[in-house]
Amino acid sequence: MVSVTRSSRVPAALGAALLAGAVGFGCSGSTRGTSSRTRLSTKEIVERNKPSIVRIESRVDSRPGNEKRSFGTGFVVAADGRIATNLHVIIGSADVKVRMADGSEFKVQRVVAVDPQRDLAIIGIDAQNLPTARLGNSDEVSAGDRVVAIGNPLGVLDYTVSDGLISSVRQLDEGIKVLQISAPISQGSSGGPLFNPYGEVIGVATLISAEGQNLNFGVPSNYLRQLLASKQAGETMAKFASRFPQERPGGDPSRRNPARKIPDHPLTLLDGCSPDQVADLFRSISDAISIGAPVYNRGEHEACFVIYRKVAEKFEGDKKVCKGVRDAFGQGLLRADTLENFTDKAWAMRDTFDGLLGVIERKATSP
Repeated sequence: MVSVTRSSRVPAALGAALLAGAVGFGCSGSTRGTSSRTRLSTKEIVERNKPSIVRIESRVDSRPGNEKRSFGTGFVVAADGRIATNLHVIIGSADVKVRMADGSEFKVQRVVAVDPQRDLAIIGIDAQNLPTARLGNSDEVSAGDRVVAIGNPLGVLDYTVSDGLISSVRQLDEGIKVLQISAPISQGSSGGPLFNPYGEVIGVATLISAEGQNLNFGVPSNYLRQLLASKQAGETMAKFASRFPQERPGGDPSRRNPARKIPDHPLTLLDGCSPDQVADLFRSISDAISIGAPVYNRGEHEACFVIYRKVAEKFEGDKKVCKGVRDAFGQGLLRADTLENFTDKAWAMRDTFDGLLGVIERKATSP
């Protein structure tokens, strides 16, 4: 269930651990050496690195009238066309393109290397002499350090900048280290770089939601160094898409998904909804998918359904939410209750989510 078209997704190895322990981890220390590096202002960091940051667009279904696109962010790590991003930004698609800061576009020709456990990927385009972002040493990072995030919310190439602090350096049970940050990570900014005060990349941005809070994380850049140095042979986009299909239930590509029944809501469904309510709806659904889809792919279909149901029940029972949205969630919950297994139940709730995301998108683009 990795057909996430508008959100940041987190692999199960990260998502489940972070959801289970979103608070209470201690900060890890760091050993810092002396350095003559120059500290930069946020403006200087943006000006220096903006040319290396790209928008990534994945087309996950190209059938006429059924086209779905997923957006994310990436950054050039080698002048020969290698670009780093989150794996979930490109998963399930053989048709991926990159848009540079100067407006030029390139079709992604290959996947150079992937790290599914840490949600990292390096893709390749046919280009030379590209501006690159310099990798820093993420082992030097500790709580309280300044961090700058640059991304492209909702797939718009506008280089939104946010800054904050490293809140915590966490060591998860799976042996994965993550950086929790206070700098906001917007939808579409997943896969973007996190910079230290010297303008060096010390993390790759991602987002997860737990207990009603948006928690912003970065995968340390030293994992990316390892991926760049790996001996993976790389593969074509077609082969990659076959290995990481868009909707792969439980990691078993031979099993067929239930038939989709995505509601086609009229725009009037959102009548009475305030802009803030629509934004909260969009964010809550996207964040739920961010957590639930990777959990489903790991085979934990009941856990995925519980994640989705919790969000649906929240909106369905809130009398402050506009009636059309409450009714849509109520219908989705009713449909799920009629189904016998958690695989079907999870997909029923996902259909409900996609129907609401679809009407939000159409409303936003309508005259």
